[in-house]
Amino acid sequence: MRHRTKMTALAGALVLPVLAIPTAAHADVFSGDIQITKVVVNGGKDIVLGTTDVKTFTIAVTATDNSGIRTEFTYPVMWNTPLKNGDYYGLLVPENVLGKCVRQSFTTATCTYTMKMNPRIHPQDNSTAGTWAVRADVQANDGDYFTKDSAAKVKVLRYAKLTANASPEPVKKNQTITVTGALTRANWETFKYAGYGNRPVNLQFKKKGAGAYTTLKTVMTDSKGNLKTTTKATADGDFRYVYAGSSTTTPATSAADYVDVK
Repeated sequence: MRHRTKMTALAGALVLPVLAIPTAAHADVFSGDIQITKVVVNGGKDIVLGTTDVKTFTIAVTATDNSGIRTEFTYPVMWNTPLKNGDYYGLLVPENVLGKCVRQSFTTATCTYTMKMNPRIHPQDNSTAGTWAVRADVQANDGDYFTKDSAAKVKVLRYAKLTANASPEPVKKNQTITVTGALTRANWETFKYAGYGNRPVNLQFKKKGAGAYTTLKTVMTDSKGNLKTTTKATADGDFRYVYAGSSTTTPATSAADYVDVK
């Protein structure tokens, strides 16, 4: 399901005596010497969404001006795709656009905002997985202002899961074993996990008593995300699959499957 969201509609839903969110600018707009010096999203980490849980994180905007910052006119908006009519496809505004502001000095302030991203609403569909931008708006006491359309970027990723099963168990030494598994990821349109096809996944093994895993081979998932390969059982130990992730999807590591070699 697609939910095309307009910034003007969001502004109307907010009760703000001193602040109204304007329509999408899609370009930087500024006046005077005010500067946005730093924008930090989710502590610098990717935002990961499954199919049900709401992700809560923060955006911190730091700005400076020789007259001081009007903190009640400082706020961020996360967006994914600008539309020709001036709206955005994929949009997220703060829970409270006034935020929590701390003044480092007379000229500089940092305002932190709580954001909540619901995988059933805000991504709109799977096409918005990947890079989102943060638009930051700030204003100074002397009337200077700055709207920076892409003040920061952050990855919004689909959560991935991975399984592994080695058989037969137990097995004779040097006998062939088969390791199956499946790579799935969150689908923001069906709200279920679906197979992630044609992706490279590493089969790894850790001998009993060893401190680290060794990669045995790289296996491609089939069109439905399934994995199947064979290897020799040389010693007792754990087998697992590891996926490195993509520009839209998180890395994933399966649970280890222990094989007893007789």
